[in-house]
Amino acid sequence: MNEILVVKLGALGDVILSMDAFNAIRAHHPDARITLLTRNPFAPLAEKMPWFDAVLTDPNPSLFQIGKWWRLRKMLRSGGFQRVYDLQCNDRTGFYFRLFGRDNGEWCGTAKGCSHQRHDHRRDPLPAAERLLRFLESVDVPRAGAADTSWLTGDVAALGLPGKFVMIIPGCAPQHPHKRWPTAHYAELAQQLEKQGIATVAVGTGVDLAAIREIQAIAPAVMNLAGKTDIGQLAEVARKALGVVGNDTGPIHIAAITGAPTLVLMSGKTDPARMTPHGVDVGWLRREALADLSPSDVMESIRLRNT
Repeated sequence: MNEILVVKLGALGDVILSMDAFNAIRAHHPDARITLLTRNPFAPLAEKMPWFDAVLTDPNPSLFQIGKWWRLRKMLRSGGFQRVYDLQCNDRTGFYFRLFGRDNGEWCGTAKGCSHQRHDHRRDPLPAAERLLRFLESVDVPRAGAADTSWLTGDVAALGLPGKFVMIIPGCAPQHPHKRWPTAHYAELAQQLEKQGIATVAVGTGVDLAAIREIQAIAPAVMNLAGKTDIGQLAEVARKALGVVGNDTGPIHIAAITGAPTLVLMSGKTDPARMTPHGVDVGWLRREALADLSPSDVMESIRLRNT
């Protein structure tokens, strides 16, 4: 049996945007044993994916953690991988290629000296999912269509969701405050939706709790699900929502791939041509400073299912 390794380390949005590429690799190697190397936070999600037989976690060693580097080298060399698809293609995975060694199998990526060195599509003005598919085509892996995401689900019966609601995603990684639309704007949006008989459900992790409470201080009817959903449940909440509005962060990509009508709010540092979430009904609004994006502008652009 052929052993294939796929390398995709993260972040969450990057992993979600790689699903069509994962699907293409599985279709091209239907009888192979395919392993994904990713970072520890994404391993539980990866283990549910239908495209992989095993998941390895990257120890993400720092410069002087010699023991971790040695274990990573052993992991790469002892796996018996005939081919590696490096879908990360950064300096770190370029070094991983050197740990892997030229004589241990084929390496498809941008690392200097690898067996299938290809153009670095990361700088191309194309959507991230498309860049990965073009990279795979360059190593003779054809497209296999849109990835099935029906497996990405969870039980939401106990959450007590409203009958008609919009899901909002007001958080983002703490190191990217410029990606946050102001909580007061989210609160005003919720109030405008409430006037139309539409509830608002806020989702996020525990670190987003403070932001959602700020929204609730102005719009008390907003339902707070921060820290109460796993990724599968979040996807199912998105499927039940009339629409989704959120910051440029990982969960917005999950909402988009479920087919939920999705509106992503982007700051001037984000290139929509490259990083718009992948889905059948996705739009975006962009301002240099997100505070300049008014709730009325968002309300006019919000995407809702036909009811």
